Formats: sequence, structure tokens, C-alpha cells
Amino acid sequence: MVERSDRAPLLDWEEVPSAEKPGGAAPAPAKDRLSSPSNPRATPGCSAPVFGWSSGPGGLAPCRSASDGCGTPPTTSGAPAGRDEGLRPDDEEHLSDSGPGEVSLEDRMVKWEEKDQIVSVFVVAFNTRSGNMLEWCLPKDMDLEGVEFKAIASGSHRVTTDFIYFRKGCYFGLACFANMAVESTVERGARMKSVGILSPSYTLLYRYMSFLEHQVRLQLQSPGHYSPLEAFYEDKRALLPPSGDGVVTACPAIAWGAALNHSMHPEMKITHPAGCMSQFIRFFGEHIMVLWKLALLRRRILIFSPPPVGVVCYRVYCCCCLANISIPGVSVAVPEFRPFFYVNVADISALENELSYVACTTEKIFEEKKDLYDVYVDNQNVKTYRDGLKPLLRLSTADREKYRKLTEQRQMLLYSQEENGDCVSSEEDLFILFFLEQNNRIFQTLSEVAGSPDPTLTQESVRAMGLDPHGDRLFLLHLLEIYGYDTLLVSEQLCCS
Repeated sequence: MVERSDRAPLLDWEEVPSAEKPGGAAPAPAKDRLSSPSNPRATPGCSAPVFGWSSGPGGLAPCRSASDGCGTPPTTSGAPAGRDEGLRPDDEEHLSDSGPGEVSLEDRMVKWEEKDQIVSVFVVAFNTRSGNMLEWCLPKDMDLEGVEFKAIASGSHRVTTDFIYFRKGCYFGLACFANMAVESTVERGARMKSVGILSPSYTLLYRYMSFLEHQVRLQLQSPGHYSPLEAFYEDKRALLPPSGDGVVTACPAIAWGAALNHSMHPEMKITHPAGCMSQFIRFFGEHIMVLWKLALLRRRILIFSPPPVGVVCYRVYCCCCLANISIPGVSVAVPEFRPFFYVNVADISALENELSYVACTTEKIFEEKKDLYDVYVDNQNVKTYRDGLKPLLRLSTADREKYRKLTEQRQMLLYSQEENGDCVSSEEDLFILFFLEQNNRIFQTLSEVAGSPDPTLTQESVRAMGLDPHGDRLFLLHLLEIYGYDTLLVSEQLCCS
């Protein structure tokens, strides 16, 4: 059953949660709808947002997506963290219209974020004779060359369902894949398709996850039924600026800085998929500190994993989160830490020109392309072929101490949630804030030392950053070089490890 969109009353493409009963029953409260059984991967509990992880073939549940650029001003709302709880996307959209007088910064950012930015919708199918092929798309003149290999990841025939984030030129994409058994010798017993969308931003792609999942099931069961996709595109398509570059204007950086001054880091509360950071850290354990250093150094990080690839796309996002810095001007001199999400052999030429990125792939051949990456992550194994980076893979005393503190803080939070019913704080806030504060601490100390009469980094100043004067010496030297602190001197005491 479908319900009509309250924003486009003549369009019938929105899927009704299975928990809702027909016959005009009163709608459930907003926060109950967020955790409705229509999303089988939703995680019940007290932390919000409520979408969580799954051990099923589909990987993560749709939730708050990543912010564009991760290490740069994200294209997200600067509204206070609590504002997002219990709101449907369509409810959020009208927040910017409420209240008399001048519109606040937060409301302007919400209004900016809520603009529909879908530039293309498409269906990709696997053909037993010709392989992956673009079956249908809107608009018809959109350049979608190669999207058929992004929307269906290599090796996807081994899974039943999956979802894939990817980049296509200047756009970001989300595709939902499904594999259905059929009694057909022509199709060799299986029908595989993906339904996807493109947008200039991946901030809002999570919104359409359930719609895409529903549509790919429809395409498998009733091939050629495109009218819901046509209605969706007409309702959600972006109005691109007449600049000719095909990119929607980004949220101004000044809004990013002001939002941080208003609240510590609220946009992370409403953009990351709930559960992704905590699962990410538990997956890598204390070696998360190695990835943190490499991300902060803006290295090219490639993550390999067999399908399903959806959960690995969120690891890409989490790597970006490790490098967040909220001190204005710090990241100006360094390459943008760009999330590419899923990549395949067709992306090799694009990756060759990237100075800094994080991506994931299901294609083992990438391991042999050593010039394309600085760091290769296979399961929980982090390795590099760069001699200058190999010492960074060893945990320092300070790394282990930071991980111990992070673990203690998590245990205290879990205890508070269990004993006191704390439904406000979440592991996601804890983890993201931990690394944000650690990064800010480093660069605040560097700025203070650089502005002092004696700009020399001593053992005391290095410890003030939370680093090990000996074990982190190489990391610190890389950091000074990359972020342009060439006026700082390093004490001779740090030259011996």
C-alpha cells in the first residue's frame, strides 16, 4: 500500500510502513514512525536517531547520512542536536517557516538542507549476455556512463540485498540492489537489479533508502513498471543554478563556523547513520588510532571488503569523521579529505589524480595498484607500502592510553543509560566528539606554540596535545609539514625515539 505525499498530493510513490493499518487510522507519533517495523533493520532503544545496524545481508539501516567533505564544512543543518529527534523529514522542512521576525541561522541552514536535489533516477539490470546494463533513466540526456558498474558492485551476485553509496563525476549516488531467484533459463535462475539516484550532495540520500528498496523489489517482480520512478523524479528533481557546472551551491562556510559556536558539533548528530561509528570502532579496536592518524594526515585510504558493500560505505564515512576539525582555518592548506565511497576499475583514472581520499571496493585487483593508495585496509588489517608511513602503523603509548580512555567513557555512558535511563546521550555523540576534541586539542596547541616568542615544540607541549613525545614524533613531523606549520621548531629531545 502507498500513501500520498503531503508535499505532492497527486504522487503515489511513498511506501506506507507495514505497521500502519488502512482505513484512516490515526498516524503514529513521529518518533514511533521512525522506528516502525516497516524498516526491519531499525534498532529499538533510547538513543536517537533510532535507525541502527543489522547483521542481515542488507547491512546498515538507512539513517542520517554523511556530510559532504567530512573534513571540510559539511552541507548539513546547524540546528541544535535535540532538534532532530522525533521529526520526519517533511516535518523538519517546515521548521524554517516557523517563528516571527528574522530567520535564525539554524533555520536558514535547515531550509537550505531540505531542498530536493535529485538530478537523476535510474534502473540498472544484470543481463546474462551483456553483463550490467543501464535499463532506464531520467532525464534521458543525463551522462550515466559507467553507473551500471557502480550501482551493482562486483560480486553482488553472492548477496540477496545491498545498498551502495558512490560518486559519479561531481555527483553522489545511492543505489539499492536486490537479487531474486526466478524460474528462467534465460536469466540463469536469478534476476538482479538496482534502482538508484544521483544528487550533488550525499547529505540527504538516506531519505530515499526505503523508497529505493521498495522500487527495486517492484522492478524485480514487475519489470518495466517505471511510473513511480517518473513521479518521484518530477517531485524531487533539483533546480540546478544556471552556472553551467551542474552543481548545487554548497552551504556557506560562515554558517558552518557559526553553527559550531552555537553548539559543539550538532550536525554530526543528524547526519551520521546511528550505530555506524560505534560498530566501526568496535570492529577495528585500538587500531582505530592508526586510522585516525592516517585520516588526519589526509592519506589516500582504500578499504577492501567482499559484498555486501553498504556497511563498508559507512566505514568510509566514519574514516572521514576521524579527521573532523572545528578550528577555523586549520584545514585550508591541506587537501580535501574526499569520500569516494564505492569504487571499481572504472574509477582508476579518477583516483590517480586525487591527493587525498577514502574509498571502498570489492575488487581485489586494487591491492596490486599500489600507486593509487597510501593505505590499504583488508578486513581489520591496515597496511601500507610506503616506507615513510610504516612506523605510523605501530601503536604508541599515547594511542593505547587514548583508546583506554575512550573505552572507559563508553562504559560509563552504557552504565548511565542502564542505571539512570539516559536517553539523550549516545555512543555516536561520544565517539565523534572524542576525536573532534582530540583534533582540536592538537591544533589549538600548535597555534599557541606558533604564536609564542619561542615557537619550539617541547615534550611538554607534545604531551599537551595528547601525543607521545617519542612514539608520535614521526606523526608529528608529518602533521607539521602537511598543515603548513613550517615555522615551528622541534626540540632535540623529540629527535630520539
